[in-house]
Amino acid sequence: MRIDAHQHFWKLERGDYFWLTPELEEIYRDFLPQDLKSHLERCGIEKTIVVQATSTVEETEFLLSLYAETDFIAGVVGWLDLESETFPQDFDRYRQRQGFVGIRPMLQDLADDKWILRPQVVENISRLVENDFPIDLLIYPRHLPVIKALLQRFPRLRAVIDHLAKPNIAKQEMHPWQEHLAEIANYPNVMCKLSGMITEADHQKWAPDDLRPYVSHALEVFGVERVMFGSDWPVCLLAGQYEEVYQALAANLPASLSAKEADKIFGQNAMRFYKLS
Repeated sequence: MRIDAHQHFWKLERGDYFWLTPELEEIYRDFLPQDLKSHLERCGIEKTIVVQATSTVEETEFLLSLYAETDFIAGVVGWLDLESETFPQDFDRYRQRQGFVGIRPMLQDLADDKWILRPQVVENISRLVENDFPIDLLIYPRHLPVIKALLQRFPRLRAVIDHLAKPNIAKQEMHPWQEHLAEIANYPNVMCKLSGMITEADHQKWAPDDLRPYVSHALEVFGVERVMFGSDWPVCLLAGQYEEVYQALAANLPASLSAKEADKIFGQNAMRFYKLS
């Protein structure tokens, strides 16, 4: 099964997308399943993982409602408050919900880069580890040493680095991102999403070749068993269309990649990570 492991939906009138402002005119409108379906069909994508785009339980409920009525949504990565004392009860309730397959705190937007190491958060993350439940990590390169510290504490944590940790592709910066990502890849339960790259490149004049060093490094350190394709649609529209994202990744995969290995990147790894049936 071919899966897009990272995309979003939103409805502006819901009113809780703090980061989504009129200045982002390409994406400042509603994006719902009917807007995505034709793009999936053109790229031969059968299912998607829809990921939270704001830090509210209300949005998680909204996404779960879309899951219930949309046949191509395979699962929802939602938001729960990892710093709450009631997290254990909230988590136990939500992980019983059909379609709730992962959790994502929006670490990139928090003032404290070490938020995920706070005592209450660490205590709650231990619940994820106990239940082998996935967490998506939305971070920048500066957060990678913090994530390494978290993994040293919880080496069995089932985690995925979203968007390769957002390296500065526009300036072709590789260091220290390259070294830090390699350290994270030493933890076998951690995966990496080959997603969000064109929006870290020059929005106006990026080319597929700009992504090559980053895709190559992720593949080198994680291997084909632990990377997955994600479109990051509709955020990708700031720099290009869905089809361009798909084609840019395909163009940067090694020519020696077998069809079986490509199937892992474009679906099987996401199925395994999110425990999809």
